[in-house]
Amino acid sequence: MKSKSLLIIIVLLIIGAFIFFKDYNNIQNQDEAVVASWSEVVNQYKRRADLVPNLVNTVKGYASHEKDVLTQVTDARAKVGSVQINADQLSDPALFSKFQQAQSELSSALSRLIAVSENYPDLKANTLYQDLMNQLEGTENRITVARGRYIQTVQIFNSYIRKLPTKWVADIIGQQPKQQFTVENEQQISNAPSVNFGQ
Repeated sequence: MKSKSLLIIIVLLIIGAFIFFKDYNNIQNQDEAVVASWSEVVNQYKRRADLVPNLVNTVKGYASHEKDVLTQVTDARAKVGSVQINADQLSDPALFSKFQQAQSELSSALSRLIAVSENYPDLKANTLYQDLMNQLEGTENRITVARGRYIQTVQIFNSYIRKLPTKWVADIIGQQPKQQFTVENEQQISNAPSVNFGQ
């Protein structure tokens, strides 16, 4: 009788260990997918921020008296540079919100800069300006795609670690749900700079 009970306990321990390691490995795989998709989001936002100095300098050459708008764009870019999130911080809602706010402010400032640029036909005809606008438009599209992939991978990850018995494994190893872009942030990004040469 004792040997039968011992055998049942051993079998249950083996099954429990199998489930634990299977869930552990799946959590790690999905966490890596979130990290990779976040890296792409950050890369695209950085690409946009890197366009800003050239864009500001080009506009400044034609619209130097639009100092307030140029300053807003420069300040927003500086704020974006100061608020960064690495993959280990994706579970921090306050930091994620700050990151999103900074990106939103840069989007708004760029929209104002583009609106001001519409008043300068010589600027709109400038080849460098047109090239920068094309790059900005392409970057905004890449940001949208990268954010979509991130949203999808986070949804899969968060759903997975909330299910039983995976939730227990996630709790044991300290995995928490990752932050997601909010509806408010989605709306702000959908108002991202639109590039229109008015032709």
